[in-house]
Amino acid sequence: MTTQQFGKNGWTPEHIGSLAGKTYVITGANSGAGFEASRILLTKGARVIMMNRNPSKSATAIAELKQALGNQIEVSVVQVDLGKLDSVRKASAELLATTPTIDALICNGAIAQVAKQEITVDGFESQLGVNHFGHFLLCGLLFDRIEESKGRIVIVGSNGYKMGLKRIKFEDLNFNQKYTAWDSYSQSKLAQMMFGYELQRRIKTAGKSVEVQICHPGASRTNLLMDTASTFNKLVWSVMSRIIAQSAEKGAWPEVMCATEQGLQTAKLYGPTKRANTVGPVGENSLDDVALDREAATKLWQLSLEKTSLNWSL
Repeated sequence: MTTQQFGKNGWTPEHIGSLAGKTYVITGANSGAGFEASRILLTKGARVIMMNRNPSKSATAIAELKQALGNQIEVSVVQVDLGKLDSVRKASAELLATTPTIDALICNGAIAQVAKQEITVDGFESQLGVNHFGHFLLCGLLFDRIEESKGRIVIVGSNGYKMGLKRIKFEDLNFNQKYTAWDSYSQSKLAQMMFGYELQRRIKTAGKSVEVQICHPGASRTNLLMDTASTFNKLVWSVMSRIIAQSAEKGAWPEVMCATEQGLQTAKLYGPTKRANTVGPVGENSLDDVALDREAATKLWQLSLEKTSLNWSL
């Protein structure tokens, strides 16, 4: 697929019809692209369940959405800390108990450019723990409910996957020998995307009824770096984002497209198509072969099962 399929402006939310009766679950939805994705889906009549870490920020986000769209919108929150596997298990149990259908799980939440090495309670480098292992466990625990709904899983990656070391550092996942914010972040996004493409392959082999799509937001004006990056990187991004980045709303378009549009293909990457895929009309991007490395993906899958103690027979 190219932007020409949708005209010179690429895919836009105007392509979405009514989403009444559909339920979308979005991680990291109290700000940035996740918030904007929630807003777009709600305007089309969908039910949105946010999965956020901070209850007070979630309350503020919901209040803002209701003020803008009306009190009739169906939006709620399930509290989760993707950096704690027990929290993911608890949140998944709550979601399954209250949500009979899941039309799409959008794995949007992320942390980035963590200035100094941080280790989660489960022993993972924080970016790998939140961005990959937390979402891997969440997808596995919700998979059967998504399949019952003939739904989708959307992995929100990053162009950073093809930067840094361009591989999974299996011999030192936590970068204990030499930690850098960029290499560890790039590894975490590569892991997410490898997982997404491996999941596509396993679903096809097993004949399951779940669609998986992988996208990225490009360069978008969000607060992703504000809680974690070094002071220098925060200053650089605050200046550069005004020059090179697009709005958080446009950054949300690829994930909304991947959650709603028909006819998308596997082994593809969707996102902005201009300026080295940082901004512009949404369509298909070129995909670096590193994300499709089957041997590494199989090893990562098995490792992820072990690290999360997940029984996922797929």
